[in-house]
Amino acid sequence: MATRGATENSLEAPKIVWNETERRFETEDKKAYIEYVLRQEGKVMDIIHTFVPSSKRGMGLASHLCVAAFNHAKSHSLSIIPSCSYVSDTFLPRNPSWNTLLYSEDLKSNI
Repeated sequence: MATRGATENSLEAPKIVWNETERRFETEDKKAYIEYVLRQEGKVMDIIHTFVPSSKRGMGLASHLCVAAFNHAKSHSLSIIPSCSYVSDTFLPRNPSWNTLLYSEDLKSNI
């Protein structure tokens, strides 16, 4: 069932693509994105910025971008540093199951 105010297009998850060259995950139109830098010899993804233009806010795009980044990190055995305030203050509290991917200096191995 459609939720109140949802349009047909918003019921489908947006396509998020990995732009390895720019080190970000982005919507197909490249207007919304999440940026990261690799640390610890490429074993840690530090998510530094999330951007969604005002015209696309309130559609859950930031969350979809986070899920794409976290799924990528999980499938590539990377840990995550949530430097971006959206990730640390909004996404992770709402989705605590992803906390298992967070980087800890106490970790000896990422296996």
